[in-house]
Amino acid sequence: MAVEIEHKFLLANNDWRKHISYSVKYKQGYLSSVATSSIRVRISDDHAWLNIKSATIGTHRHEYEYEIPLSDAQEIITNLCKKPIIEKTRHIIIDDSNTWEIDEFEGDNIGLIIAEIELPEVGAAFSMPAWLGKEVTSDHRYYNNNLASHPYSIWRDQP
Repeated sequence: MAVEIEHKFLLANNDWRKHISYSVKYKQGYLSSVATSSIRVRISDDHAWLNIKSATIGTHRHEYEYEIPLSDAQEIITNLCKKPIIEKTRHIIIDDSNTWEIDEFEGDNIGLIIAEIELPEVGAAFSMPAWLGKEVTSDHRYYNNNLASHPYSIWRDQP
């Protein structure tokens, strides 16, 4: 069984930008998002994947990912996925032997930037760079499947 163990954070400042190793553009759409799971299609460069995740909010959840033909993924995103489509640039930062993924969203989620770290096991220790802000791992609003239904542009100014 595949398990993803991850923490999500907002950013305290833009100092993280000085540490970017490389960046990748992503486009992803959701076919289904129900109480138990989400099914999405993701495109990056000339690769595409079908991804199934449990809808668990918190640090760990089940995740399964399978590569699919790019042309199929493009058709699925265009014709079958709910809108808006999630578009983002993922910036990779290596810090103290940890890999941070900083997602900078576009489109209906523009202005939202989230830092994520995936860990090898629940409770694994990791250093927290000074550019990290509030942890939002337990806040469902910051999960991509929720951003596809309730974009940041709708709720960003609400407390």
